[in-house]
Amino acid sequence: MTDPCFIQRLSSISTPAAIVHVSRMTRNIQRMQSRMDQLGVRFRPHVKTTKCLDVVQAQIRAGAKGITVSTLKEAEQFFAAGITDILYAVGMVVSKLPLAMALCKKGCDLKLLVDNVDSAKAIGELGRQHDIQFKVYIEIDTDQHRSGVSPEDDNLLHIAKIIKDYDLTLEGVLTHAGSSYEFNSPEDLKRISEVERSGCVRAAQRLRSAGYICPEVSIGSTPTALSAEQLIDVTEVRAGVYVFFDLVMSNVGVCSVDDISLSILTTVIGHQPEKGWAIVDAGWMAMSRDRGTQKQAKDYGYGQVCQLNGEPIDGYLLSSANQEHGIVSFQGAVDKEIVHRFPVGSQLLILPNHACATGAQYPAYQAVEADGSSQTWPRFYGW
Repeated sequence: MTDPCFIQRLSSISTPAAIVHVSRMTRNIQRMQSRMDQLGVRFRPHVKTTKCLDVVQAQIRAGAKGITVSTLKEAEQFFAAGITDILYAVGMVVSKLPLAMALCKKGCDLKLLVDNVDSAKAIGELGRQHDIQFKVYIEIDTDQHRSGVSPEDDNLLHIAKIIKDYDLTLEGVLTHAGSSYEFNSPEDLKRISEVERSGCVRAAQRLRSAGYICPEVSIGSTPTALSAEQLIDVTEVRAGVYVFFDLVMSNVGVCSVDDISLSILTTVIGHQPEKGWAIVDAGWMAMSRDRGTQKQAKDYGYGQVCQLNGEPIDGYLLSSANQEHGIVSFQGAVDKEIVHRFPVGSQLLILPNHACATGAQYPAYQAVEADGSSQTWPRFYGW
C-alpha cells in the first residue's frame, strides 16, 4: 500500500513531471544485482535508460562494477562525476575518436567497441599516433537483431589481428540479444538467453584458439539477464531498463506493472464528454512517440493510466497524443461519466511504454520516497 504522504507530495508537483517511485526502483536494483550475484557474474549496468548520477550511484552501492554508456557525452559526464570504469557500447567511428582519446588521457578507463576492420584500423592508427593503447571489445551478433560480427565469421579473426598488430588491448567480446524484446514466454526467453550466451562464448573460444587473449565475455539485455538459467563462461552482464521497467517489459513478462518505477504525473485540463475524452497536459512531448507495445500482445496506446498510488485504472489508457495534449479514454466504449470520473484539475500517473524514451523528455526526475520526501535528480543529455 502506497503511503498517503507519497500521494500528498505528488499534489504539489507541477505537471507534466517524470516521477521516480524510489522504493520500487530500489527493489528493481536489488532484484537484478542479487540475480547476477547468484549466477556468479559481474554486473555492469547500462545507464542509457536513466542517464542519472543518483540512480547510477544506487546501482553501484548495490554491487555494480563499472557502467555501460550509449554516448560519449554520457561517458564524459559520468567520468567527471567520478566514475572511471566505462564501456562505450556503440560502434566507434573516426569522428568520435578525439573525444574518446581525450577521456583516456584524463584517466578514464574507457573501453571501445568495433565490429568491422575499418573501425579497428582507425582506432589503431590514432592510438599509434598518440601513444595510447585503447581497450577494445569486438561486438558479436548472436541473434541477427542489429550490429556485430557473427561468431563464425572470418572477420572476427581479421578484426582481432588488426587489434593485435596495432598493439591495442583486446578486452573481450560483447553481444546484446535485442531480439529478446520480441518474445513473451519464459521458454522463449530462456532459449534466447542461451543463444546469446553460447554465441558470445563461442566467439571468445575462436579467438583464444587462434592465439588471441580474450579475457571478457560480456552479454546482456534486461529480458535475458532475468531469464538465463546459467551463465557458464560469461564474465559480465549488462542491462539497463530493469531499473525503471516499463510497459514493454511488462508485456515481455519480466516484470509486473507494479514493478514500473517511472511514471509521468499529469493534470486533467479539459474534456470532450460526447467522445468520452479527458484531456491532460501530457502529450507526446511528455511521453515520447514510442509505441513499443503496439506490436505486442497488449497495446497500451501512449501509456497506462493510474491513480496517484500507482494502481492502474483498468480500461483507461492515454489513447492519443498531440504535442502538449494527451487524450485519456476508456477502451471499447465511450465513458459518458468521464467528466465526473476525472474532473478538471485532478492528477493522474501514466506508465510509459519505453522508459528510456520517456525519461529522455525531461531534464530531471522527481524522486519520491514512500514517506513523501523527495529530491530532484538531474539527467545528462547529449551525444
